[in-house]
Amino acid sequence: MGAIDGKHVVLQCPRNSASEYFNYKNVFSIVLFALVDANYNFMFVDVGCQGRISDSGVFTNTELYKKLETNTLCLSQPVPLNGREKSVPYFFIGDGTFPLSENFMKVYPGQYPKDSKERIFNYRICRARRVVENVFGLSSSVFRGLRKPLLLEPEKAQLVAMTIACLHNYLRRSPDWAPICLIMQKTVE
Repeated sequence: MGAIDGKHVVLQCPRNSASEYFNYKNVFSIVLFALVDANYNFMFVDVGCQGRISDSGVFTNTELYKKLETNTLCLSQPVPLNGREKSVPYFFIGDGTFPLSENFMKVYPGQYPKDSKERIFNYRICRARRVVENVFGLSSSVFRGLRKPLLLEPEKAQLVAMTIACLHNYLRRSPDWAPICLIMQKTVE
């Protein structure tokens, strides 16, 4: 149904924050946590969690997680794959830090021999998950503010990141705006 991941939006050190926003990359940040579809659109965005919290920790504090846990997300019922009889549930894809569940898929941990079922599965999961990394890359290339530290307090940076996600979707869905987006990108370069 989509791929999820988090992106650190780098900040200038917030006032009186101590190490609250200091992350494992040794910078201050907030997390832009996103679920994206195969068409490079944001389907769910949660912004503002302190950078010191892991992606799976951010995920467990989102509405998406709460709705998954309480079965109130209105997911489609499991259906058999083409040519098969066993029903397979719809699921989200994430990296190894996220919890494995009926509606959440991740790679097998560890190394596996070439051409093994596990290695092929991991390759395909990683390839499908790559879309979320691509969305972050596209957003950062169009909205260049995400490439350097934002000189804002976390609350304002949160608004900027959410606005970027909304504008990203708007530009992706508006064919009339795609050329303007490219012009903006070339002008900035």
